[in-house]
Amino acid sequence: MSLGALMSEKRARPTSSQVYMSKEVDWKMLDKSRFFFLGAALFSGVSTALYPIVVLKTRQQVSPTHVSCANISLAIARLEGLKGFYKGFGTSLLGTIPARALYMTALEITKSSVGQATVRLGLSETTSMAVSNGAAGLASAVAAQVVWTPIDVVSQRLMVQGDLSYANGFDAFRKILYSDGPRGFYRGFGLSILTYAPSNAVWWASYSLSQKKIWSRFKGPYGHKEDARGSVAVQALSAATASGCSALITMPVDTIKTRLQVLDAEENGRRRAMTVMQTLKSLMREGGGFGACYRGLGPRWVSMSMSATTMITTYEFLKRLSTKKQT
Repeated sequence: MSLGALMSEKRARPTSSQVYMSKEVDWKMLDKSRFFFLGAALFSGVSTALYPIVVLKTRQQVSPTHVSCANISLAIARLEGLKGFYKGFGTSLLGTIPARALYMTALEITKSSVGQATVRLGLSETTSMAVSNGAAGLASAVAAQVVWTPIDVVSQRLMVQGDLSYANGFDAFRKILYSDGPRGFYRGFGLSILTYAPSNAVWWASYSLSQKKIWSRFKGPYGHKEDARGSVAVQALSAATASGCSALITMPVDTIKTRLQVLDAEENGRRRAMTVMQTLKSLMREGGGFGACYRGLGPRWVSMSMSATTMITTYEFLKRLSTKKQT
């Protein structure tokens, strides 16, 4: 029996205190080929729209002094034009498709498996949702970082150093491989896991709890007929709420990770990768304290909120488009 069926069974007899929630579509209900094909197309479009914000966040994080987003935006527009906001985009998009496929697969399989286990253990629906979503977020982040970290290293260098150091994504890949070897593509991998795994776990758990809390405002004696616009509004508000928590908690680690992946140290005239402690000390020295770790918080918060809101509504829409036809 699927997680959706188990949850439905628990809600079979509505009571006056029942909270209505949008029907869950789980892994076993999906047409996998349609899910991955449509997912690649939809998320590529979303990534295209949001990429300039990622460029702003990255440049702000690696800047030796604090520079506002407005000034960075004006400088890019004046010196590089529109293409400056899309440096490294081709590389990023090429890696995002397999990474997103890994992410979605791990997310749905873990959510379904853990959800069924928690329901059978007799946990409440709220606890079951929080635990299964949190575990799914953790597993999906770890799986996706195997692909995303190398893509991050290459695309972020293109964002920051661009035409001065690299002709294109392939040239960046070749030079990193030559200077650092395969390990160079996994700079900051541990920090990426420390950033995205707990962030994802907190985000998905917060998202499920926020949804339940918001839907509780619409409770009635027998629930309500599902309304598409209402579902989208609840999903978007829940996503924005979860993003705020995740951005604040993980911002210092994300800043250190980005600088570790992009910047090098010089020793006896030779460039080499910086250590975590060197990166942290350099950041503190430049910014005058721990507050420097929150450089780029504004763009990251906006990016995460917009990305999460767009992604989750797209994702829920995708799951409904990909649901198997009942026979």
